[in-house]
Amino acid sequence: MANTKSAKKRVLQTAKRQLRNQSRKSSIKTAVKKVILAIDSTELIDATTAKSLLTLAESKIARAKNKGLIHRNTAARKISRLAKKVAAATRTA
Repeated sequence: MANTKSAKKRVLQTAKRQLRNQSRKSSIKTAVKKVILAIDSTELIDATTAKSLLTLAESKIARAKNKGLIHRNTAARKISRLAKKVAAATRTA
């Protein structure tokens, strides 16, 4: 356990940041899953719905990148793969 006042403060700050980061990562995963579910659903998807979900996912990923939560190349890769899937789905629909 931390002994000094500053070490105790760091423990509290770390715990707070950990919760915030965990929440942000979880929301990114949820947004990505929503896009994939919209694409993979058996019904014909509405192109605008898929694109709007993609936009939301992109903004969450970009925000996480700007906050330093995920690496910029990871963010670019995730966005690129999602956009590619949405484009392919809207072409066939």
